[in-house]
Amino acid sequence: MAITPGMAAGGKATPSAGAMTKEERKVIFASSLGTVFEWYDFYLYGSLASVIATQFFAGVGDPTTAFIFALLAFAAGFIVRPFGALVFGRLGDMIGRKYTFLVTILIMGGSTFVVGLLPGYASIGIAAPIILVTLRILQGLALGGEYGGAATYVAEHAPEGRRGAYTAWIQTTATLGLFLSLLVILGARTAMDPEAFAAWGWRIPFLVSVLLLGISVWIRLSMNESPAFAKMKAEGKTSKAPLSEAFLKWNNAKYALLALGIVIGQAVVWYTGQFYALFFLTQTLKIDLAVANIMLAIALALATPFFIVFGTLSDRIGRKPIILAGCLIAALTYFPIFKGLTTYGNPALANALANSPVVVVADPASCHFQVKLTGTEKFPSSCDIATAQLTAASVNYTIQPAPAGTIASVHIGDKVYPSFNATMTADGRDFDKASKAREAALKKDLGAGVKDAGYPAKADTAAINKPMVVALLFVLVLYVTMVYGPIAAMLVEMFPTRIRYTSMSLPYHIGNGWFGGLLPTISFALVAANGDIYYGLWYPIVFAVFTLVIGVLFLRETKNNNIYAAD
Repeated sequence: MAITPGMAAGGKATPSAGAMTKEERKVIFASSLGTVFEWYDFYLYGSLASVIATQFFAGVGDPTTAFIFALLAFAAGFIVRPFGALVFGRLGDMIGRKYTFLVTILIMGGSTFVVGLLPGYASIGIAAPIILVTLRILQGLALGGEYGGAATYVAEHAPEGRRGAYTAWIQTTATLGLFLSLLVILGARTAMDPEAFAAWGWRIPFLVSVLLLGISVWIRLSMNESPAFAKMKAEGKTSKAPLSEAFLKWNNAKYALLALGIVIGQAVVWYTGQFYALFFLTQTLKIDLAVANIMLAIALALATPFFIVFGTLSDRIGRKPIILAGCLIAALTYFPIFKGLTTYGNPALANALANSPVVVVADPASCHFQVKLTGTEKFPSSCDIATAQLTAASVNYTIQPAPAGTIASVHIGDKVYPSFNATMTADGRDFDKASKAREAALKKDLGAGVKDAGYPAKADTAAINKPMVVALLFVLVLYVTMVYGPIAAMLVEMFPTRIRYTSMSLPYHIGNGWFGGLLPTISFALVAANGDIYYGLWYPIVFAVFTLVIGVLFLRETKNNNIYAAD
Protein backbone atom coordinates (compact mmCIF):
# COMPACT_ATOMS: atom_id res chain seq x y z
CA MET A 1 0.00 0.00 0.00
CA ALA A 2 1.38 3.43 -0.93
CA ILE A 3 2.01 5.64 2.06
CA THR A 4 0.16 8.92 1.98
CA PRO A 5 1.84 12.29 2.57
CA GLY A 6 2.45 12.89 6.26
CA MET A 7 3.28 9.24 6.95
CA ALA A 8 6.70 7.70 7.42
CA ALA A 9 7.86 4.48 5.80
CA GLY A 10 6.77 2.48 8.80
CA GLY A 11 3.23 3.80 8.55
CA LYS A 12 3.38 6.21 11.50
CA ALA A 13 2.45 9.82 11.10
CA THR A 14 5.42 12.12 10.77
CA PRO A 15 5.37 15.50 12.48
CA SER A 16 5.14 18.53 10.26
CA ALA A 17 6.60 20.84 12.86
CA GLY A 18 8.62 20.73 16.04
CA ALA A 19 12.24 20.32 17.02
CA MET A 20 14.57 18.07 15.07
CA THR A 21 15.04 14.71 16.82
CA LYS A 22 18.42 13.27 17.82
CA GLU A 23 18.14 10.58 15.15
CA GLU A 24 17.29 13.16 12.47
CA ARG A 25 20.28 15.27 13.47
CA LYS A 26 22.51 12.19 13.19
CA VAL A 27 21.17 11.41 9.71
CA ILE A 28 21.79 14.95 8.49
CA PHE A 29 25.21 15.18 10.14
CA ALA A 30 26.42 11.82 8.86
CA SER A 31 25.19 12.43 5.31
CA SER A 32 26.37 16.02 5.17
CA LEU A 33 29.79 15.58 6.73
CA GLY A 34 30.73 12.68 4.49
CA THR A 35 29.58 14.66 1.47
CA VAL A 36 31.56 17.73 2.58
CA PHE A 37 34.71 15.65 2.56
CA GLU A 38 33.87 14.23 -0.86
CA TRP A 39 33.33 17.70 -2.33
CA TYR A 40 36.56 18.83 -0.63
CA ASP A 41 38.42 16.13 -2.54
CA PHE A 42 36.76 17.10 -5.80
CA TYR A 43 37.31 20.84 -5.52
CA LEU A 44 40.97 20.79 -4.57
CA TYR A 45 41.70 20.37 -8.24
CA GLY A 46 39.57 23.35 -9.29
CA SER A 47 41.06 25.60 -6.62
CA LEU A 48 44.60 24.67 -7.70
CA ALA A 49 43.94 24.67 -11.46
CA SER A 50 46.64 27.26 -12.21
CA VAL A 51 49.28 25.33 -10.24
CA ILE A 52 48.24 22.01 -11.78
CA ALA A 53 48.48 23.56 -15.26
CA THR A 54 52.16 24.25 -14.56
CA GLN A 55 52.88 20.90 -12.90
CA PHE A 56 51.14 18.54 -15.32
CA PHE A 57 50.58 20.40 -18.59
CA ALA A 58 53.71 22.51 -18.97
CA GLY A 59 54.76 20.48 -21.99
CA VAL A 60 51.60 20.97 -24.05
CA GLY A 61 52.12 24.57 -25.16
CA ASP A 62 51.87 28.20 -24.06
CA PRO A 63 50.39 29.17 -20.67
CA THR A 64 46.94 29.84 -22.14
CA THR A 65 46.89 26.39 -23.74
CA ALA A 66 48.14 24.76 -20.53
CA PHE A 67 45.45 26.49 -18.48
CA ILE A 68 42.66 25.54 -20.90
CA PHE A 69 43.91 21.94 -20.86
CA ALA A 70 43.98 21.98 -17.04
CA LEU A 71 40.38 23.22 -17.06
CA LEU A 72 39.44 20.44 -19.45
CA ALA A 73 41.01 17.87 -17.13
CA PHE A 74 38.94 19.43 -14.34
CA ALA A 75 35.90 19.18 -16.59
CA ALA A 76 36.66 15.50 -17.30
CA GLY A 77 35.54 14.70 -13.76
CA PHE A 78 32.26 16.44 -14.47
CA ILE A 79 31.75 14.85 -17.87
CA VAL A 80 31.76 11.31 -16.45
CA ARG A 81 29.49 12.13 -13.50
CA PRO A 82 26.31 11.03 -15.33
CA PHE A 83 27.87 7.61 -15.91
CA GLY A 84 28.61 7.38 -12.19
CA ALA A 85 24.99 8.34 -11.58
CA LEU A 86 23.84 5.42 -13.74
CA VAL A 87 26.15 2.89 -12.08
CA PHE A 88 25.72 3.92 -8.46
CA GLY A 89 22.12 5.08 -8.84
CA ARG A 90 21.22 1.58 -10.03
CA LEU A 91 23.06 0.03 -7.07
CA GLY A 92 21.42 2.46 -4.66
CA ASP A 93 17.94 1.56 -5.88
CA MET A 94 18.66 -2.18 -5.88
CA ILE A 95 20.81 -2.83 -2.79
CA GLY A 96 20.41 0.34 -0.74
CA ARG A 97 21.77 3.78 0.03
CA LYS A 98 24.25 2.97 2.82
CA TYR A 99 26.63 0.60 1.02
CA THR A 100 26.65 2.72 -2.10
CA PHE A 101 27.85 5.61 0.11
CA LEU A 102 30.80 3.53 1.27
CA VAL A 103 31.93 2.64 -2.23
CA THR A 104 31.75 6.20 -3.54
CA ILE A 105 33.72 7.69 -0.65
CA LEU A 106 36.47 5.07 -0.96
CA ILE A 107 36.91 5.71 -4.69
CA MET A 108 36.88 9.48 -4.23
CA GLY A 109 39.27 9.60 -1.29
CA GLY A 110 41.71 7.10 -2.76
CA SER A 111 41.91 8.93 -6.10
CA THR A 112 42.52 12.27 -4.40
CA PHE A 113 45.31 10.87 -2.23
CA VAL A 114 47.08 9.44 -5.29
CA VAL A 115 47.00 12.87 -7.00
CA GLY A 116 49.10 14.12 -4.08
CA LEU A 117 51.73 11.46 -4.87
CA LEU A 118 51.66 11.71 -8.67
CA PRO A 119 54.94 12.87 -10.33
CA GLY A 120 54.62 15.87 -12.64
CA TYR A 121 55.24 16.32 -16.37
CA ALA A 122 58.91 17.11 -15.77
CA SER A 123 59.41 13.68 -14.17
CA ILE A 124 57.36 11.24 -16.24
CA GLY A 125 56.32 13.27 -19.29
CA ILE A 126 52.99 12.67 -20.99
CA ALA A 127 52.14 9.89 -18.54
CA ALA A 128 51.57 12.53 -15.84
CA PRO A 129 48.54 14.24 -17.44
CA ILE A 130 47.17 10.88 -18.62
CA ILE A 131 47.21 9.46 -15.09
CA LEU A 132 45.83 12.70 -13.70
CA VAL A 133 42.88 12.66 -16.09
CA THR A 134 42.25 9.00 -15.18
CA LEU A 135 42.10 9.90 -11.50
CA ARG A 136 39.76 12.79 -12.30
CA ILE A 137 37.49 10.36 -14.13
CA LEU A 138 37.40 8.05 -11.09
CA GLN A 139 36.54 11.05 -8.90
CA GLY A 140 33.75 12.03 -11.27
CA LEU A 141 32.28 8.52 -11.30
CA ALA A 142 32.28 8.44 -7.49
CA LEU A 143 30.73 11.87 -7.19
CA GLY A 144 28.09 10.85 -9.72
CA GLY A 145 26.86 8.28 -7.23
CA GLU A 146 27.18 10.49 -4.17
CA TYR A 147 24.73 13.35 -4.39
CA GLY A 148 21.57 11.46 -5.29
CA GLY A 149 22.13 9.03 -2.44
CA ALA A 150 22.76 11.74 0.15
CA ALA A 151 19.75 13.81 -0.89
CA THR A 152 17.48 10.77 -1.07
CA TYR A 153 18.68 9.42 2.28
CA VAL A 154 18.00 12.69 4.12
CA ALA A 155 14.68 13.36 2.38
CA GLU A 156 13.39 9.89 3.22
CA HIS A 157 14.09 10.60 6.90
CA ALA A 158 12.55 14.10 6.89
CA PRO A 159 9.12 14.88 8.37
CA GLU A 160 6.40 16.02 6.00
CA GLY A 161 6.64 19.74 5.43
CA ARG A 162 10.33 19.90 6.43
CA ARG A 163 12.08 18.31 3.45
CA GLY A 164 13.34 21.62 2.10
CA ALA A 165 14.90 22.54 5.44
CA TYR A 166 16.42 19.09 6.00
CA THR A 167 17.86 18.54 2.51
CA ALA A 168 19.20 22.11 2.48
CA TRP A 169 21.93 20.86 4.80
CA ILE A 170 23.08 18.54 2.01
CA GLN A 171 23.09 21.56 -0.29
CA THR A 172 25.60 23.33 1.94
CA THR A 173 28.10 20.52 1.52
CA ALA A 174 29.40 21.52 -1.91
CA THR A 175 30.08 25.07 -0.75
CA LEU A 176 31.49 23.90 2.57
CA GLY A 177 33.72 21.44 0.72
CA LEU A 178 35.03 24.27 -1.44
CA PHE A 179 35.42 26.44 1.67
CA LEU A 180 37.37 23.70 3.45
CA SER A 181 39.62 23.18 0.43
CA LEU A 182 40.35 26.92 0.30
CA LEU A 183 41.24 26.98 4.01
CA VAL A 184 43.63 24.04 3.70
CA ILE A 185 45.24 25.58 0.61
CA LEU A 186 45.62 28.93 2.36
CA GLY A 187 47.15 27.21 5.37
CA ALA A 188 49.70 25.44 3.20
CA ARG A 189 50.50 28.59 1.23
CA THR A 190 51.04 30.75 4.30
CA ALA A 191 53.25 28.13 5.95
CA MET A 192 55.83 28.21 3.16
CA ASP A 193 57.27 30.51 0.54
CA PRO A 194 55.55 30.71 -2.87
CA GLU A 195 58.31 28.77 -4.65
CA ALA A 196 58.05 25.84 -2.24
CA PHE A 197 54.26 25.77 -2.53
CA ALA A 198 54.42 25.78 -6.34
CA ALA A 199 57.08 23.05 -6.31
CA TRP A 200 55.65 20.60 -3.76
CA GLY A 201 53.46 22.31 -1.15
CA TRP A 202 50.38 22.10 -3.36
CA ARG A 203 50.43 18.33 -2.72
CA ILE A 204 49.68 18.75 1.00
CA PRO A 205 45.91 19.39 0.63
CA PHE A 206 45.61 16.24 -1.51
CA LEU A 207 47.56 14.12 0.97
CA VAL A 208 45.55 15.44 3.94
CA SER A 209 42.47 13.95 2.32
CA VAL A 210 43.48 10.48 3.53
CA LEU A 211 42.63 11.62 7.08
CA LEU A 212 39.26 12.91 5.91
CA LEU A 213 38.71 9.61 4.12
CA GLY A 214 39.16 7.67 7.36
CA ILE A 215 36.69 9.90 9.19
CA SER A 216 34.16 9.66 6.35
CA VAL A 217 34.30 5.85 6.20
CA TRP A 218 33.84 5.60 9.96
CA ILE A 219 30.82 7.90 9.80
CA ARG A 220 29.21 6.02 6.94
CA LEU A 221 29.66 2.67 8.65
CA SER A 222 27.61 4.01 11.57
CA MET A 223 24.63 4.86 9.34
CA ASN A 224 21.48 2.75 9.06
CA GLU A 225 19.61 2.13 5.83
CA SER A 226 16.88 4.58 4.82
CA PRO A 227 13.61 3.46 6.47
CA ALA A 228 11.64 4.03 3.27
CA PHE A 229 14.01 1.84 1.28
CA ALA A 230 14.25 -0.77 4.06
CA LYS A 231 10.47 -1.13 4.19
CA MET A 232 10.19 -1.30 0.41
CA LYS A 233 12.90 -3.97 0.27
CA ALA A 234 11.24 -6.00 3.03
CA GLU A 235 8.00 -5.94 1.03
CA GLY A 236 9.81 -7.05 -2.15
CA LYS A 237 8.98 -3.84 -4.03
CA THR A 238 12.49 -2.80 -5.04
CA SER A 239 13.09 -2.30 -8.73
CA LYS A 240 14.81 -5.10 -10.61
CA ALA A 241 15.67 -2.81 -13.52
CA PRO A 242 15.79 0.82 -12.30
CA LEU A 243 17.48 2.14 -15.44
CA SER A 244 14.81 0.91 -17.85
CA GLU A 245 12.02 1.89 -15.45
CA ALA A 246 13.41 5.39 -15.01
CA PHE A 247 14.35 6.26 -18.58
CA LEU A 248 12.56 3.91 -20.98
CA LYS A 249 9.04 4.41 -19.62
CA TRP A 250 7.69 7.75 -20.73
CA ASN A 251 5.71 8.39 -17.53
CA ASN A 252 9.00 8.50 -15.61
CA ALA A 253 11.33 9.67 -18.38
CA LYS A 254 9.40 12.89 -19.00
CA TYR A 255 10.05 13.97 -15.42
CA ALA A 256 13.75 13.18 -15.84
CA LEU A 257 13.83 15.48 -18.88
CA LEU A 258 12.03 18.21 -16.97
CA ALA A 259 14.41 17.79 -14.05
CA LEU A 260 17.33 18.22 -16.44
CA GLY A 261 15.83 21.43 -17.80
CA ILE A 262 15.67 22.87 -14.29
CA VAL A 263 19.07 21.59 -13.16
CA ILE A 264 20.88 23.19 -16.12
CA GLY A 265 20.06 26.70 -14.90
CA GLN A 266 20.95 25.80 -11.31
CA ALA A 267 24.27 24.40 -12.53
CA VAL A 268 25.44 27.43 -14.49
CA VAL A 269 24.46 29.79 -11.66
CA TRP A 270 26.31 27.56 -9.19
CA TYR A 271 29.54 27.38 -11.18
CA THR A 272 29.48 31.04 -12.15
CA GLY A 273 29.07 32.14 -8.54
CA GLN A 274 31.91 30.05 -7.18
CA PHE A 275 34.31 28.60 -9.76
CA TYR A 276 34.10 31.06 -12.64
CA ALA A 277 34.24 33.92 -10.16
CA LEU A 278 37.51 32.53 -8.78
CA PHE A 279 38.94 31.99 -12.27
CA PHE A 280 37.92 35.53 -13.23
CA LEU A 281 39.66 37.00 -10.19
CA THR A 282 42.90 35.11 -10.70
CA GLN A 283 43.18 34.62 -14.47
CA THR A 284 41.51 37.76 -15.82
CA LEU A 285 41.98 40.33 -13.07
CA LYS A 286 45.41 38.89 -12.14
CA ILE A 287 44.66 39.05 -8.41
CA ASP A 288 47.04 37.03 -6.27
CA LEU A 289 45.62 33.54 -5.71
CA ALA A 290 45.89 33.72 -1.92
CA VAL A 291 44.11 37.10 -1.80
CA ALA A 292 41.38 35.86 -4.15
CA ASN A 293 40.89 32.70 -2.08
CA ILE A 294 40.56 34.70 1.14
CA MET A 295 37.94 37.04 -0.34
CA LEU A 296 35.96 34.13 -1.79
CA ALA A 297 36.22 32.19 1.48
CA ILE A 298 34.76 35.17 3.38
CA ALA A 299 31.91 35.45 0.87
CA LEU A 300 31.22 31.72 1.16
CA ALA A 301 31.18 31.89 4.95
CA LEU A 302 28.71 34.79 4.90
CA ALA A 303 26.40 33.28 2.30
CA THR A 304 26.34 29.59 3.28
CA PRO A 305 23.59 29.97 5.93
CA PHE A 306 21.25 31.11 3.17
CA PHE A 307 21.13 27.54 1.82
CA ILE A 308 19.14 26.71 4.95
CA VAL A 309 17.15 29.95 4.71
CA PHE A 310 15.98 29.28 1.15
CA GLY A 311 15.51 25.56 1.77
CA THR A 312 13.26 26.33 4.74
CA LEU A 313 11.44 29.07 2.83
CA SER A 314 10.75 26.59 0.03
CA ASP A 315 8.75 24.47 2.50
CA ARG A 316 6.41 27.44 2.87
CA ILE A 317 6.15 29.06 -0.55
CA GLY A 318 7.42 26.26 -2.79
CA ARG A 319 10.60 25.26 -4.58
CA LYS A 320 9.68 26.65 -7.99
CA PRO A 321 9.45 30.40 -7.28
CA ILE A 322 12.77 30.52 -5.43
CA ILE A 323 14.77 28.56 -8.02
CA LEU A 324 13.34 30.48 -10.98
CA ALA A 325 13.80 33.84 -9.24
CA GLY A 326 17.47 33.00 -8.68
CA CYS A 327 17.94 32.23 -12.38
CA LEU A 328 16.19 35.44 -13.42
CA ILE A 329 18.08 37.77 -11.09
CA ALA A 330 21.41 36.16 -11.97
CA ALA A 331 20.81 36.56 -15.71
CA LEU A 332 19.91 40.24 -15.26
CA THR A 333 22.85 41.20 -13.06
CA TYR A 334 25.90 39.15 -14.07
CA PHE A 335 27.35 41.79 -16.38
CA PRO A 336 27.24 44.68 -13.87
CA ILE A 337 28.51 42.45 -11.06
CA PHE A 338 31.55 41.20 -12.99
CA LYS A 339 32.30 44.71 -14.25
CA GLY A 340 32.14 45.77 -10.60
CA LEU A 341 34.65 43.06 -9.72
CA THR A 342 37.02 44.58 -12.29
CA THR A 343 36.46 48.11 -11.01
CA TYR A 344 37.10 47.21 -7.37
CA GLY A 345 39.49 44.28 -7.87
CA ASN A 346 41.88 45.78 -10.42
CA PRO A 347 41.21 49.51 -10.88
CA ALA A 348 44.22 49.93 -13.17
CA LEU A 349 42.87 47.28 -15.54
CA ALA A 350 39.39 48.84 -15.47
CA ASN A 351 40.92 52.20 -16.40
CA ALA A 352 42.97 50.67 -19.22
CA LEU A 353 39.96 48.83 -20.62
CA ALA A 354 38.03 52.12 -20.70
CA ASN A 355 40.75 54.38 -22.06
CA SER A 356 43.14 52.26 -24.12
CA PRO A 357 41.24 50.35 -26.80
CA VAL A 358 43.16 47.70 -28.70
CA VAL A 359 42.37 46.71 -32.29
CA VAL A 360 43.43 43.56 -34.12
CA VAL A 361 43.39 44.13 -37.89
CA ALA A 362 43.02 40.71 -39.50
CA ASP A 363 41.37 38.58 -42.12
CA PRO A 364 38.27 37.27 -40.21
CA ALA A 365 38.74 33.85 -41.79
CA SER A 366 42.07 33.52 -39.93
CA CYS A 367 40.49 34.07 -36.49
CA HIS A 368 39.26 30.83 -34.90
CA PHE A 369 37.40 29.63 -31.80
CA GLN A 370 40.35 28.35 -29.79
CA VAL A 371 38.96 25.51 -27.69
CA LYS A 372 41.95 23.18 -27.58
CA LEU A 373 40.25 19.94 -26.74
CA THR A 374 43.41 17.89 -27.12
CA GLY A 375 45.48 20.38 -25.16
CA THR A 376 48.24 20.15 -27.78
CA GLU A 377 46.37 21.64 -30.72
CA LYS A 378 48.10 24.73 -32.08
CA PHE A 379 46.53 27.63 -33.95
CA PRO A 380 49.23 28.97 -36.27
CA SER A 381 47.38 31.82 -38.00
CA SER A 382 48.59 35.35 -37.36
CA CYS A 383 45.20 36.35 -35.91
CA ASP A 384 45.08 33.43 -33.47
CA ILE A 385 48.64 34.04 -32.28
CA ALA A 386 47.92 37.71 -31.62
CA THR A 387 44.57 37.21 -29.90
CA ALA A 388 45.93 34.43 -27.67
CA GLN A 389 48.61 36.80 -26.41
CA LEU A 390 46.09 39.58 -25.74
CA THR A 391 43.68 37.24 -23.94
CA ALA A 392 46.45 36.00 -21.66
CA ALA A 393 47.16 39.64 -20.77
CA SER A 394 43.44 40.33 -20.00
CA VAL A 395 43.25 42.89 -22.80
CA ASN A 396 39.94 43.69 -24.45
CA TYR A 397 40.21 44.00 -28.20
CA THR A 398 38.07 44.33 -31.27
CA ILE A 399 38.78 42.70 -34.61
CA GLN A 400 38.79 45.02 -37.63
CA PRO A 401 38.20 43.06 -40.84
CA ALA A 402 40.98 43.15 -43.41
CA PRO A 403 41.23 41.74 -46.94
CA ALA A 404 41.72 38.01 -47.34
CA GLY A 405 45.28 36.93 -46.76
CA THR A 406 46.21 39.94 -44.64
CA ILE A 407 48.75 39.23 -41.90
CA ALA A 408 47.19 40.29 -38.60
CA SER A 409 48.55 43.26 -36.68
CA VAL A 410 47.79 44.65 -33.24
CA HIS A 411 47.14 48.40 -32.91
CA ILE A 412 47.66 49.89 -29.44
CA GLY A 413 47.26 53.65 -29.58
CA ASP A 414 49.55 54.84 -32.37
CA LYS A 415 51.77 51.77 -32.25
CA VAL A 416 51.42 48.76 -34.53
CA TYR A 417 52.71 45.28 -33.74
CA PRO A 418 52.67 42.90 -36.74
CA SER A 419 51.88 39.25 -36.06
CA PHE A 420 52.92 36.30 -38.24
CA ASN A 421 51.77 32.95 -39.57
CA ALA A 422 53.65 30.21 -37.75
CA THR A 423 55.22 27.18 -39.39
CA MET A 424 54.40 23.83 -37.82
CA THR A 425 56.79 21.00 -37.10
CA ALA A 426 56.76 17.96 -39.38
CA ASP A 427 54.34 16.08 -37.13
CA GLY A 428 51.96 19.06 -37.09
CA ARG A 429 51.82 19.16 -33.28
CA ASP A 430 53.76 22.31 -32.48
CA PHE A 431 55.37 25.46 -33.88
CA ASP A 432 58.83 24.97 -35.28
CA LYS A 433 61.86 26.47 -33.56
CA ALA A 434 61.89 29.69 -35.62
CA SER A 435 58.16 30.27 -35.06
CA LYS A 436 58.54 29.76 -31.32
CA ALA A 437 61.26 32.40 -31.27
CA ARG A 438 59.03 34.83 -33.20
CA GLU A 439 56.13 34.05 -30.84
CA ALA A 440 58.31 34.82 -27.82
CA ALA A 441 59.44 38.11 -29.41
CA LEU A 442 55.84 39.11 -30.18
CA LYS A 443 54.82 38.27 -26.62
CA LYS A 444 57.58 40.51 -25.29
CA ASP A 445 56.66 43.37 -27.64
CA LEU A 446 52.95 43.15 -26.91
CA GLY A 447 53.67 42.91 -23.20
CA ALA A 448 55.60 46.17 -23.37
CA GLY A 449 52.90 47.75 -25.53
CA VAL A 450 49.97 46.93 -23.27
CA LYS A 451 52.02 47.95 -20.23
CA ASP A 452 52.66 51.36 -21.80
CA ALA A 453 48.91 51.58 -22.51
CA GLY A 454 48.20 51.10 -18.79
CA TYR A 455 47.37 47.38 -18.67
CA PRO A 456 48.88 45.99 -15.44
CA ALA A 457 50.79 42.71 -15.40
CA LYS A 458 49.00 41.87 -12.15
CA ALA A 459 46.59 43.50 -9.75
CA ASP A 460 47.99 45.81 -7.10
CA THR A 461 46.90 44.15 -3.87
CA ALA A 462 46.98 47.48 -2.01
CA ALA A 463 44.57 49.00 -4.56
CA ILE A 464 41.93 46.27 -4.23
CA ASN A 465 38.73 47.44 -2.56
CA LYS A 466 38.39 44.20 -0.64
CA PRO A 467 35.06 44.92 1.13
CA MET A 468 33.39 45.70 -2.20
CA VAL A 469 34.85 42.64 -3.91
CA VAL A 470 33.68 40.45 -1.02
CA ALA A 471 30.23 42.07 -1.20
CA LEU A 472 29.93 41.30 -4.91
CA LEU A 473 31.15 37.74 -4.40
CA PHE A 474 28.59 37.39 -1.59
CA VAL A 475 25.81 38.38 -4.00
CA LEU A 476 27.02 35.80 -6.53
CA VAL A 477 27.00 33.07 -3.87
CA LEU A 478 23.59 34.28 -2.64
CA TYR A 479 22.24 33.48 -6.12
CA VAL A 480 23.79 30.02 -5.71
CA THR A 481 21.89 29.48 -2.45
CA MET A 482 18.61 30.48 -4.11
CA VAL A 483 18.86 27.97 -6.95
CA TYR A 484 20.65 25.22 -5.04
CA GLY A 485 19.10 25.33 -1.57
CA PRO A 486 15.64 23.99 -2.58
CA ILE A 487 16.60 21.79 -5.54
CA ALA A 488 17.43 18.55 -3.66
CA ALA A 489 13.95 18.46 -2.14
CA MET A 490 12.39 19.23 -5.52
CA LEU A 491 14.28 16.43 -7.29
CA VAL A 492 13.43 13.89 -4.58
CA GLU A 493 9.76 14.85 -4.80
CA MET A 494 9.62 14.33 -8.56
CA PHE A 495 10.24 10.56 -8.50
CA PRO A 496 8.91 7.40 -6.76
CA THR A 497 10.98 5.59 -4.09
CA ARG A 498 11.81 2.49 -6.13
CA ILE A 499 13.70 4.45 -8.83
CA ARG A 500 14.39 7.72 -7.01
CA TYR A 501 18.17 7.36 -6.64
CA THR A 502 18.61 6.60 -10.34
CA SER A 503 16.00 9.02 -11.67
CA MET A 504 17.22 12.11 -9.85
CA SER A 505 20.95 11.36 -10.10
CA LEU A 506 21.24 11.24 -13.89
CA PRO A 507 19.61 14.62 -14.76
CA TYR A 508 21.36 16.23 -11.80
CA HIS A 509 24.78 15.12 -12.96
CA ILE A 510 24.18 15.79 -16.65
CA GLY A 511 23.12 19.32 -15.75
CA ASN A 512 25.89 19.95 -13.25
CA GLY A 513 28.56 17.72 -14.75
CA TRP A 514 28.24 18.74 -18.38
CA PHE A 515 26.60 22.15 -18.51
CA GLY A 516 28.12 23.36 -15.24
CA GLY A 517 31.47 21.60 -15.36
CA LEU A 518 32.27 22.85 -18.85
CA LEU A 519 31.40 26.45 -17.98
CA PRO A 520 34.94 27.67 -17.11
CA THR A 521 36.46 26.10 -20.22
CA ILE A 522 33.81 27.34 -22.66
CA SER A 523 33.61 30.79 -21.09
CA PHE A 524 37.39 31.16 -21.24
CA ALA A 525 37.38 30.14 -24.92
CA LEU A 526 34.51 32.56 -25.68
CA VAL A 527 36.57 35.39 -24.24
CA ALA A 528 39.57 34.41 -26.38
CA ALA A 529 37.41 34.27 -29.51
CA ASN A 530 35.52 37.53 -28.98
CA GLY A 531 38.09 39.75 -27.29
CA ASP A 532 35.76 40.90 -24.49
CA ILE A 533 36.73 39.73 -20.99
CA TYR A 534 33.02 39.64 -20.05
CA TYR A 535 31.83 37.73 -23.11
CA GLY A 536 32.05 34.38 -21.33
CA LEU A 537 29.12 35.42 -19.14
CA TRP A 538 26.74 34.83 -22.03
CA TYR A 539 27.11 31.09 -21.42
CA PRO A 540 25.49 31.08 -17.95
CA ILE A 541 23.03 33.82 -18.86
CA VAL A 542 21.60 31.92 -21.84
CA PHE A 543 21.15 28.71 -19.84
CA ALA A 544 19.72 30.48 -16.80
CA VAL A 545 17.08 32.03 -19.07
CA PHE A 546 16.48 28.62 -20.68
CA THR A 547 15.67 27.13 -17.26
CA LEU A 548 13.46 30.10 -16.43
CA VAL A 549 11.37 29.51 -19.56
CA ILE A 550 11.16 25.72 -19.00
CA GLY A 551 10.18 26.22 -15.38
CA VAL A 552 7.48 28.79 -16.09
CA LEU A 553 5.92 26.70 -18.86
CA PHE A 554 6.18 23.12 -17.59
CA LEU A 555 7.24 22.83 -13.93
CA ARG A 556 4.58 22.19 -11.30
CA GLU A 557 5.21 22.82 -7.63
CA THR A 558 6.43 19.66 -5.87
CA LYS A 559 6.52 20.50 -2.15
CA ASN A 560 3.27 18.67 -1.38
CA ASN A 561 4.07 15.54 -3.40
CA ASN A 562 3.97 12.14 -1.67
CA ILE A 563 7.56 10.86 -1.60
CA TYR A 564 6.81 7.61 0.23
CA ALA A 565 5.09 5.78 -2.60
CA ALA A 566 7.13 3.02 -4.20
CA ASP A 567 5.39 3.44 -7.56
